[in-house]
Amino acid sequence: MSHLSNREIDNMSADARKKRLNELQEEMLLLRAEQSLGGSASNPGAYKQVKRSIARLKTKMHEARRE
Repeated sequence: MSHLSNREIDNMSADARKKRLNELQEEMLLLRAEQSLGGSASNPGAYKQVKRSIARLKTKMHEARRE
């Protein structure tokens, strides 16, 4: 499941956020590779969902650092 809501991210610990960020980045890499090879994506909206989830995670991590 690649979609993360803000509520889910708020309930995560800092280590869990880092781990999930790495997982999402690996998933993004696979989606990019699939897309670059010219194959049709199994889920066309997955790329956008993963990208947004990564952005949400990075935002929350940055906010936590500033506090």
